[in-house]
Amino acid sequence: MSSPNNDSDNLLTPSEVAALFRVDPKTVTRWAKAGKIGSIRTLGGHRRFRESEVMQLLGTESQD
Repeated sequence: MSSPNNDSDNLLTPSEVAALFRVDPKTVTRWAKAGKIGSIRTLGGHRRFRESEVMQLLGTESQD
């Protein structure tokens, strides 16, 4: 059986993602609600973001 979360893919908090994009953590949450960035919910209801997806977005953002 395959797991939905790869062991090699780290999960980042909204604060960590915000620091990478140099925005407020609430902005990252708004992006997630709008579907601009994928997120995973923990059992406690907190959002986490796949590091690989965030890095891919950073790569495309830096080309603009």
